[in-house]
This record gives sequence, C-alpha cells and structure tokens, in this order.
Amino acid sequence: MGLAIIRFLILSVLILGALAAGTSRAEAQQVEGRAVTTEAPPDTLQAILADLRARLDSLEAVLAELADEQDLSAWSNRFRARQAGRLGMERGPAAASRDLEALRAAARARAPDPPPTDTISQPSVLRSRNLAALNPEISVTGDVRITARQPGPQESSVDLREFQVSVQSALDPYSNAKVFFSLEDGEVQLEEAYATWTGLPGAMRLELGKFRQQLGELNRWHLHGVPESEYPLVIHQYFGEDGLVGNGVALYTTAPFHGPGGAVHEIYGQATVGSNEVIFADGDRPSFLLHLNNFWQLNPATYFQLGGTALWGRNPGVDLESSVYGADARVTWVPPGRGLYRSFTARGEVYGARQAFGGEGERRWGGYVSGTFQKSIRTYFGARVDWVEPLEGPRDPLWAIVPNVTIWQSEWVFVRAEWQHMSLPTLEGTRSRENFFAVQVVWSLGPHKHETY
Repeated sequence: MGLAIIRFLILSVLILGALAAGTSRAEAQQVEGRAVTTEAPPDTLQAILADLRARLDSLEAVLAELADEQDLSAWSNRFRARQAGRLGMERGPAAASRDLEALRAAARARAPDPPPTDTISQPSVLRSRNLAALNPEISVTGDVRITARQPGPQESSVDLREFQVSVQSALDPYSNAKVFFSLEDGEVQLEEAYATWTGLPGAMRLELGKFRQQLGELNRWHLHGVPESEYPLVIHQYFGEDGLVGNGVALYTTAPFHGPGGAVHEIYGQATVGSNEVIFADGDRPSFLLHLNNFWQLNPATYFQLGGTALWGRNPGVDLESSVYGADARVTWVPPGRGLYRSFTARGEVYGARQAFGGEGERRWGGYVSGTFQKSIRTYFGARVDWVEPLEGPRDPLWAIVPNVTIWQSEWVFVRAEWQHMSLPTLEGTRSRENFFAVQVVWSLGPHKHETY
C-alpha cells in the first residue's frame, strides 16, 4: 500500500511538471506571433506518459533498495494519519475528534501489553552517591607578610602567618559540612569543623560543631578575609588573637515579618562551651550568644545594616561571670551597572565587656570605625580607627589608625600594603608610639576563593 501511494504522488508531480512546461512553451510561441493551441496533441501526451512510467519504474527499484517494506509501511501510516487529520478538520471539530480517537484506539490495539504492575521497577530513593560526588572540595589559602617595626629591632620580618586548608562537601540534599585546618607556627590546628542542616521547620538553619561565632560582623570572618591584615583591637583585647570561637550548636532564622521601612530581620542563637582564654578565662561551662541583624535597602545602590549582640557565660573555677553587649552598623554603596568598578563600605562595631570575679568588676568599652573605597576593578583604599579599654588594669585606652591599599591581581591573589600606627599606655602612666609596616600577599587555590567564612 505504501509503494502505491508513493507511485501515485511521484506520477502526479511529474505530470503536473510536464503540463506546466508544455503550457509555458505554448504561451511563448503565441507571444512570437505564431498561432498555436495551448493543449498538446494526444500522441504527445502518450509519449510523455510512457516516459513517466519508465522513470517511475526506475524510482521504485531505487526505493526498494533503500527502504524495506516495514519503513514504508510506517511512513504510509503516518501519511494516512496526517491526511485523516486534515480531512477531519475540514469536516469539523466533531469529526476530527472522532478520527483522532479512532487513531488512538488503533495504536493501543497494536501496542504490546504492559508488564504486570508488580514487575515495574520503581525509582529508588538515592541513598548513596557515586565516587565523583564523594570527593570533597579542597581549597588552600596562603597568607604571608613582609613586615618592619619602629622602634626596632627587626625580627621575623617574613611572617608565614597562616596556611589554611578548607575541606567542604554536601553530605546529602539536606546537609553539608565544612572543615578548616590551619598551619601556624609549625603546628596544625583545627580552626573550624561543623555540619549545617537547612530547610528545617520555621525556615531554620542548624550548625553543629566548632565554628567562629556571630559576634558582630568581622569576628565571623576568617583572618585572610577581613578588610585589614588584623582583626580590630577590640576583638584582640576582649577575645584573643583568634577572636571568639566555640564548640556547640547554632540556630539561624529570619523573622516572618518586615520591620519599619521594609526591614529584614535575621536572628542567631548559639550555645557553646565557654572556653575562650580571655573573656571566660579558659572555662568549660556553657555560654550563650544572641545576635540580631536588621537590613534596609535604602535605594537601588545603597543598603544599611544594624545589628546587636549579647554574650553571657560563667567559669565557676575562678568565680567568674562574663557578659558582653555590642552593636554593629554597616552601610554599603554599589552603583547599579558599575559594581565591578566602584563601591564604598563603612562599618563600625562597639562593645561593652564586663568580667566579674566574685561579683565585682566594671564594664570596659571598645570599638572601631572603618571604611573601604573601591577606586577601580582591582584597587581598594581603606582605613580603620581603633579605640579600646583593656579588660584589666587602668582604663587608659589603646588606639590605632590603620590605612592600607589593596590590589587584586586576580580573584585568586591580592597584595596589600598597610601601615599601623598605635598608641599604647605604659606602666609609668605615659604613652608609647609604635609603627608597623606590612606587605601582605594572600593567594588561594581550589574552588573556594578567599571565603570570608
């Protein structure tokens, strides 16, 4: 049946072509002034038909070699289906629907019977990962400084501050883990190691392990990610060189409502072992931290952040009760369409810390203000002003100014030139001046480039 349809179509096309050619020749002769008829003589038509039959026989032979009967039958069925659809549309929507149902019924009749339901393989829940997915993402960050001090002498002028190894991986669709090791002074230390669960009820996020705590803004950042080469003096004085790090559990969520002016609220709650060597004097009892962040989008180029922190813990071994209250603010300007070339960020934090030994102790205060201006796609200018009262001894404050220039060679490498001018109280009641110059080079390899945390 398929061959007959093909034969008919080809014959029709050839006949129409021959008639069109004959008509064109007749019209051309009439234009030249010769009186001819537009119809070809009968003997001419018979010759044309004989020639077309010969060509058709040749085409059939070629088709027989190129396609088997099954393929032609399938083509014929599709052709008849299309023709039936066209005819049905011409007859109206009802007739077309009946023809379509008839075609579907014929297809179902020719389809093989489905296998029994109990033999159909059901998709299984993914309970394991392939070998490639089991490989964690590994990154390495190096932080090296060339330093000079005044007054001298100059010692350890090349400071291999830190080499950090980051190991991160998704555990499953619901959780992931991060582990950070650091090599400092020839010793390997576990800087952070925690697992995170997302998508919990109430849009909460849970972290469990060892992590840098959400004290203000910069304490959470890794050292190589802060805008200067060192943490602010207030963090050094109240929480030590590494800042506040704890072993415990942390919860994070956002408020289900907006505040005045469309503010978005973030809430952090953390319970950790109060083992910080400074504020908790190496204790081992629970400590609790609550942090609230509030964000406002002032305009398409500017957003404002305001936060507050409360920290409390005890160390019965030395009859110590410690509490810290803090506030932080940040404003960032990034012009739309030019965010790669221009930006400005101003931030500040202030803390009041109290250590009460035997119920007695006074609150000391400290804080900083800093700003960073992006001059071009690679160049940043920054400065910070520190001021802090020591936790112990006289209340004479330490203060410092820290200007710097940072040039990003690429997203993997940056170079920073920095000057720190400090004013320190002395035991004699006077003040001393110190200057510290540093050229810092930070590089990173792996998928995570200079993560802040």
